[in-house]
Formats: sequence, structure tokens, C-alpha cells
Amino acid sequence: MSTLTPEPIPAVMVDDVEPDRPARPRYDDGSGTPGRRRRRAMGTAGIGSRPGFLTYGLLAAFIIGGAYPLWWSVVVGSGTNATRGETLPLIPGGNFFVNASKVLDAIPFWLALGNSIIISAVITISVVTFSTLAGYAFAKLRFRGRDGLMVFVIATMAIPTQLGIIPLFMVMRELGWTGTIGAVIVPTLVTAFGVFFMRQYLVDVIPDELIEAARVDGANQIRTFFNVALPAARPAMAILGLFTFMMAWTDYLWPLIVLSPTNPTLQTALSQLQSGYYVDYSVVLTGAILATVPLLVLFIVAGKQLISGIMQGAVKG
Repeated sequence: MSTLTPEPIPAVMVDDVEPDRPARPRYDDGSGTPGRRRRRAMGTAGIGSRPGFLTYGLLAAFIIGGAYPLWWSVVVGSGTNATRGETLPLIPGGNFFVNASKVLDAIPFWLALGNSIIISAVITISVVTFSTLAGYAFAKLRFRGRDGLMVFVIATMAIPTQLGIIPLFMVMRELGWTGTIGAVIVPTLVTAFGVFFMRQYLVDVIPDELIEAARVDGANQIRTFFNVALPAARPAMAILGLFTFMMAWTDYLWPLIVLSPTNPTLQTALSQLQSGYYVDYSVVLTGAILATVPLLVLFIVAGKQLISGIMQGAVKG
């Protein structure tokens, strides 16, 4: 009976394989690590590399081109009417406060400013509130006719606003609201764009499992909305509120039609500065600058929420 003898195990040199460390493969470029090849490939493909001179040049051109009209308004508004005829004026003058006093004397500036603040604030709060509620309902609640109703809301966005001005004015006249700021506030308490915007945001940012978990824990619809949906919707609410306030602040056509010259908004009051035979454009642009300052302050205050909302949406997508 023959016995099997095991084959001898070949000896391994200590220099060939290090203990507890696998042998590193060799690459075509002669390097022992893949990092060099990866960085070299990324550099050639443009991924992860720093932007070049052309990129910074284009960004600087876009910034200068977008900021120059505002700066031109500041330069002309702080000068005289002759400054407007200069070629590319760049240096501000010293007549800004003189022109500002002319603006305050020519129009009811403080009354118009108060009306614009009240109208814009009420419209913004109303649009954000109702749009968040409706957007959550369309995104996460199941009810009969939901899809058809959402299609109807989106279809209203295709109707031009100018088509409804005459019927809307007739309704406001029957109600006796012409000449009051209520006629500007009530027709825009909720917008189809706000509902669509919040619906599109909430449909993906809130998992259905999270809502089901809240219902299992005994939370009703109101508590689920305030504890689950509302914290997740804050970035989108900040963006919607910012743009709604800006649109209400700069609205001109409907307030011009429904309000009287003695009770105007800021935009309609500024139009009175150029209603005469002789128009002093330095005074007109000074009034435009004074009307732009609240928007700039709002952008500075709400800029953090705006950027965080955009970045959260980008990461989510």
C-alpha cells in the first residue's frame, strides 16, 4: 500500500512579499500607485482642475455687465440731468441728497413706501402659506381628482394676466374696493406658480415612509404637516417668499389701474416723476434707487436661505 507524500512548498523570499501587506501592482506609466494616473487623467479631462483665465474673464464680464446699469443709475442719480449725456459715466456726483429731497417733495413717497411694504408683506405671507399647504396636499395626500386638479392649476399659468384685468377691475368696482390697497392684495393671495413650485419640491424631499411612520405614531394630518413637512419645506418657502416679495414690490400695471394717484404704491408714485413736460432724469433715477434699496436689503438678509435652498435642491437632484 503506497502512501501519498505532500509536495514541498516552494520557498518565498522575504524581499518579495512583505508581511501583512499585499504586493502593489505595476502600472503602465511605471508608478506604483493609481493616484498619479487618476490625477493625470482628471487633469487631461478637465475634471477637478482649476478654472482658467477664460472662465474668470467670462464671469467678470457677466458681473460687470449686470451691475453696470445699477451703477449707472447711481452715477446719474447723484449728478445732474447733464450727466446722462456723458459717455459711460463712472464717477458719482454729490447731488444725491438734493435729488432725494426733490423726490420726497414731488411725490407722496412715505405713503407709497408704506403701501408697498404692506402689500408685498401680506401677499408674500399668504402665497407662501397657501402654496405650502396646497403643495403638500398635491404631493403627499391621496384624494379623488388630484391629478386633474393639478393639471387645471398648471393650465391657469398659461393664461396671460392682461386678459383678466378688465373683468377683475369690474369686480373690484362692484365691491367698492377701487382706490384701496385691498384691491391689489386680494387677487394675488395665492398663485398657481407657488402651488406648482412647492408641489415639485415636496414630492421628492419628503419620503412616503416618513409620513407613514408619523401616522403609525398617532399623528393626524395637521401634526404631520407641522412636524414633518414644514421643516423640510423651509428652504423652498424662503425662495418662494423672496421671489414673491420681489414680484409684488415691482408690480406696476395692476396697481396703476386700480389705485388712485393719492394712494399709490411706490412704483406707481415714481411714474409721476416723469409725467411733466420736462423730465429730470437724475431725480427719476434717484427715486428708482430709493425704491431698490429695500430689495437689496432683503436679498442680503435672505441670501443665506436662498443659497442653502438652491444647494439642497441641487444635492437632492
